[in-house]
Amino acid sequence: MLTESVTTDIVVVGGGLAGVCAAIGAARQGSRVALIQNRPVLGGNSSSEVRVWVCGATAHGIHLFARETGIMGELYVENQFRNPDGNPYYWDLLLLEKVRAEPGIELFLNTDVTEVEADGPEDARVIRSVTGWMSGSERRITFTGGSVIDCSGDGLVGHLAGAEVMRGSEPREQFGESWAPEQAGEDMLGSTILFYTKDVGHPQKFVAPPFAIDIAQTAIPQNRVIRQTMSGCDFWWIEWGGHLDVVHDNERIRDELQAVCYGLWDHIKNSGQYDADTLSLEWVGAVPGKREYRRFVGDHVLTQHDVLGQTEFEDRVAFGGWSIDLHPVGGVYASEKGSRHWHPDGNYHIPVRALYSRNVTNLWMAGRDISASHVAFGSTRVMATCAILGEAAGIAAAVAGRLGASPRDLAADHVPELHRAMVRADASLLGVRDDDPANLALGAEVSASTSKTMLGSTRSTGRITLDHDLALVLPVDPELGEVEILLDAAEDTELLVELHSVGRPQNYLPAARERSAVVPVRHGRSWARADLSWEPGEAQNTVVVLRRNPLLEVHQAERVEPGTVTMRHRDLPLDEATPEQWRSWKETLHGHGICFRATSPTRAFAPEQAIGGYARPYGGPAMWVSADAAEDPQPWLQLDWAEPQEITTVDLVLDDDVNEDLINLHHHRTPDDTMRSLVHTARVEALVDGQWQEIARMEENRERHRSFPLARPVRTDSLRVVVEEMNGAPTARIVSLRVYGD
Repeated sequence: MLTESVTTDIVVVGGGLAGVCAAIGAARQGSRVALIQNRPVLGGNSSSEVRVWVCGATAHGIHLFARETGIMGELYVENQFRNPDGNPYYWDLLLLEKVRAEPGIELFLNTDVTEVEADGPEDARVIRSVTGWMSGSERRITFTGGSVIDCSGDGLVGHLAGAEVMRGSEPREQFGESWAPEQAGEDMLGSTILFYTKDVGHPQKFVAPPFAIDIAQTAIPQNRVIRQTMSGCDFWWIEWGGHLDVVHDNERIRDELQAVCYGLWDHIKNSGQYDADTLSLEWVGAVPGKREYRRFVGDHVLTQHDVLGQTEFEDRVAFGGWSIDLHPVGGVYASEKGSRHWHPDGNYHIPVRALYSRNVTNLWMAGRDISASHVAFGSTRVMATCAILGEAAGIAAAVAGRLGASPRDLAADHVPELHRAMVRADASLLGVRDDDPANLALGAEVSASTSKTMLGSTRSTGRITLDHDLALVLPVDPELGEVEILLDAAEDTELLVELHSVGRPQNYLPAARERSAVVPVRHGRSWARADLSWEPGEAQNTVVVLRRNPLLEVHQAERVEPGTVTMRHRDLPLDEATPEQWRSWKETLHGHGICFRATSPTRAFAPEQAIGGYARPYGGPAMWVSADAAEDPQPWLQLDWAEPQEITTVDLVLDDDVNEDLINLHHHRTPDDTMRSLVHTARVEALVDGQWQEIARMEENRERHRSFPLARPVRTDSLRVVVEEMNGAPTARIVSLRVYGD
């Protein structure tokens, strides 16, 4: 046996997506990081060992323009390119590659941390070290660092350090949450094991083991949807153990879940109810995917009110959007539905005060164990949200270390520094502007070859009967005048058009009606013009609602204009017991839209949008968009300074279409391997001695965030980015252009 010691700036325990993103986020800030994972692969529940799809703030397309950016966004977009079939082993490989690409990370796989040395009073404990055993190598390794980030999921490190903890469900009166039980309980969300199937093209038999559950003797066939075409995460509802201790009873839970898997497969293969003769069982999980265990107490406990009310935290460092998603304690055997959902109206903010322990002074946490009530945890627990919480905790720990500040001091006194580091890293933030004094672009005049000034899509590819209300999301900057809709009318009739504000900059649902117009429509084809004149005072999104009229057909458009979305109204089901939880509006015509014209010019895509401001849609698209390539085949975005600047780095944030709902294991497919809205080829030029000189070049790009450190400093008073080719979009798009001299 070998006894070793490792000293770094930050110790990250847990190699799921939270831990991976925490380690990478901290390392990119210049910190030395030890990343410790107790399994042979990274990814936690998303890995090939468990194979749960990665869900997040999009909520499978419920929320618009909501996909995560930052490190999680990198993973999504790169996996889309290299792994279009959702191979779980390719996903493992991508995670390993991303971690190994960071020279500041030391990776320790197969290392189980079971010892924590901590001391100090109960309200101010300090972790001195953590110790793990590397199985297969007989190495006992003690890790020391200024900060520890517990991304272990189960929260063992924080527990052993003496951190204040919550488990189970809090009573309703504690946080005033309507979805909390009257009395506190130890029940939790259960664990899941999945199985994969494959059509081998010839008859396959299956002999069930004696321990397989006889599904016909349970309520499962009556209460759950079962089809022979289902596989993998389609069986998310194979859940059990919430009434037990999901950690201490892990082995019992695993055995029961595997028995359910084999019983379900026996039912599909041998009951005679399914066309499954040539199907074979390809893979059955051996590691239960846990949903819930310990949650540590921070200086803020996120609650149901924060999620549904979208609390505007000044110290926001991440966002979520998955519904509050709670499951019956009986799991797969329950007579109730497998889950119930309550969606906020849009994405909500998560504060940094929920990412550190209030009584262990150097303990950060990210992933399943953050400071949240059981009800709020029902939303924050999904892996893409855990991932961006990991990046936030990693960056925060690095910034705090650089400043010599405790986590609490960072939250109280250094939020601007934290936000600037996160913005520069392109982390997932909502509503945080780039105000970094180090960004020289903020002091420049900005111009462009062209800009998109009118919104409209006029080429028809078909018609849709207006038998349900339709809604068109439009950015308004500075005003909206008349909106024209291309219609076919079966007879002379009228169209009721309404304009609604959305309430919050990150929302895309009708919140308050601001204007309405009744438009006469003549028989046949015509452009129906509605005067909705509205000047809101600040840039924001609006929703133009077309009320149902089955006598009308709306024309489907060839393409979607940037910043726009078409939604369809879904009627409330007659048996819906909780109408406040029903989401009436959902995107339709994804990748297309309706034929419309907005007659007022817009500033939503002006060159100023790419300097400072937001790095993702917030109160509008937040990016520069050029005119179509036919009008401007070599579009450029330019900065001019009154005095020459010494430039060492140019950063670009590009449009990777955060309204496209990507998923690592491809629960659904997205048509393009590379986002069409991304710049493919571009050059960066500086004006030197009166001549434009190329100082950086980008080719075959498929990434959102590109940084170009220059080989030597360039002194110039003008710099521009020339877009030579897009990945398919008809316009050039740049979210942010940043220039640094450090």
